[in-house]
Amino acid sequence: MPPNGQDLHGGGRGGVVVLPPPPSSPPPPSKMDCFLSSVCTPLNLQFIDVAYRVKVSTTAAAAKGAPPGRISHAGGTGGGGGAQEERTILKGITGEARPGEVLAVLGPSGSGKSTLLSILGGRLAGRHAGTVLAGGRAPCRAVQRRTGFVAQDDVLHPHLTVRETLLFCAMLRLPASSPAAAKAAAAEAVIAELGLAPCADTIVGNAFVRGVSGGERKRVSIGHELLVNPSLLVLDEPTSGLDSTAAARLVATLSSLARRGRTVVMSVHQPSTRVYRMFDSVLLLAEGTCLYFGAGRDAMDYFAAVGFSPAFHVNPADFMLDLANGFAQTEYDNCNAADGGNVKQSLISSYNRVLAPRVKASINAGDVHGGEQQPPPPASESCSGCTSWSNQFAILLRRSLKERRHEAFTSLRLFQIIAPALVAGAMWWRSSPAAVGDRMGLLFFVSIFWGVFASFNAVFAFPQERPVLARERASGMYALSSYFMSRMAGDLPMELALPAAFTVIVYLMAGLNPSPAAFALTFAVILSYVLVAEGLGLAVGAVMMDAKRASTLVTVVMLAYLLTGGFYVHNVPGFMAWAKYTSFTYYCYRLLIAVQYSGRLARLLPPEEARGEASPAACVAALVAMFFAYRLLAYLALRRVRT
Repeated sequence: MPPNGQDLHGGGRGGVVVLPPPPSSPPPPSKMDCFLSSVCTPLNLQFIDVAYRVKVSTTAAAAKGAPPGRISHAGGTGGGGGAQEERTILKGITGEARPGEVLAVLGPSGSGKSTLLSILGGRLAGRHAGTVLAGGRAPCRAVQRRTGFVAQDDVLHPHLTVRETLLFCAMLRLPASSPAAAKAAAAEAVIAELGLAPCADTIVGNAFVRGVSGGERKRVSIGHELLVNPSLLVLDEPTSGLDSTAAARLVATLSSLARRGRTVVMSVHQPSTRVYRMFDSVLLLAEGTCLYFGAGRDAMDYFAAVGFSPAFHVNPADFMLDLANGFAQTEYDNCNAADGGNVKQSLISSYNRVLAPRVKASINAGDVHGGEQQPPPPASESCSGCTSWSNQFAILLRRSLKERRHEAFTSLRLFQIIAPALVAGAMWWRSSPAAVGDRMGLLFFVSIFWGVFASFNAVFAFPQERPVLARERASGMYALSSYFMSRMAGDLPMELALPAAFTVIVYLMAGLNPSPAAFALTFAVILSYVLVAEGLGLAVGAVMMDAKRASTLVTVVMLAYLLTGGFYVHNVPGFMAWAKYTSFTYYCYRLLIAVQYSGRLARLLPPEEARGEASPAACVAALVAMFFAYRLLAYLALRRVRT
């Protein structure tokens, strides 16, 4: 084995790149080390002949940028509507990530890096071919809880500050036996280690909300996973969006974590030379096929041995990416490239002939560089991330209130509510109790306004939160039921404050029934109706998980409810009579009429219009049933969301 500080051959005439030796010992203890000094079970990760295929419709495949269709099991023949073709993402990838080392996955865009890391991080369990072993055994829930996975896209709550984000994560993921002060200290340690102290009290933000920078947001995502003191840390493009210095610092931090017995696997698109030298092992992919797996410092020697070496000083990572793209510099012509297909085929053939047998033999023997099977984490450790259901509910409720207070009471939202209330109050200013038709028009306007507004806004809730929900559930942070119940409880103060203000303004300006009991009942009916309409929006959004399609469907449904609400048509044809009984707008409208006229409306209307209407008790029962039914449907739909 070449000594540290060896020359990495550039081939040709003196093309040599000299890399300084990697640090031989861990860096001095930092503030984070005290937190991460707890026992961490070493985890040797092996992956053998991992393959992954998806099926896409031919029309989607032909459209540039179209998302893949239904995912099928590797090697499966799952059907689907329309003509489909099978696309291979990974083709039998084999390798190993060892405790105490950093494995870097390199390759051009579309080479399968993110898919491989998703498989290794347990995000595609059961949907791939090949074998993945953690400590010599198939991964289990205990291993999953000790795995930190940082996706390429930063999925965070935009309105929480950096400190709040990490503190809520610590409260949910650290052991329930740890006191709150220790969890807060762990969050502060991560903030200090990742250099987030200057922006700790700044909101995270996203593409639409201004917050911290992209690099700082990436560090928050990494800190989210570091809090669990993981045995295995998988990161997809952690240096994207960072400058060279920040990227080097981040990789140095990850390397120091690995030196303390953790297994770190990361994909990097285009690392600098000083970042590359921190990689212990390198896996090079091209179009889902492996071109190299081995020590990072041996890569250039290997490629030189199989006939590919640069003609000038070059970053090893840049040279390897050139090869993966089919570009081979030659000693005599620095600009001309050999045929890309021939280059890749030559490299694939060389790998299968030279390296693949050695890698597989070593892994099958169970002694790759001294790797040994580790026992599974003990029971106490496997449950270290669990907290009680009530604790999860309380923490998630606090987080939901902090996050959603920014969107519930924006100036635009206030204008959307107060302006229509003032206009309606002016239009029906002090209307006479004898003007039954006018007052019924006002009551129906209130019903349809809040039916449309509440349901349409609720449609976007779960589609927008789906990435966060999927990531946090995949990490085992909480039970779906605790999240759902905290969301429903958090909706009460957020969603009912504005309807209450609307009702007070309209009621007083229009001069409706002055009885305190009538006002209280009207208030209760409208707030209950808002919750039912919101339930419809939540259910449709959860079932479709596409905000655009779901909002379209809700618009059509509310239009149907508008027509069957009992204001426009009283003598509904017999074959359509059933339709109005599915409309919660109809039940709300009937209740408002009953409250305002204290049951005397039947004497004010023609007999044919008053006949066959639902009683107040039936209206209340129908609204209660719909309240629970819509939310139950939303919960069951969320259970189908893949994590």
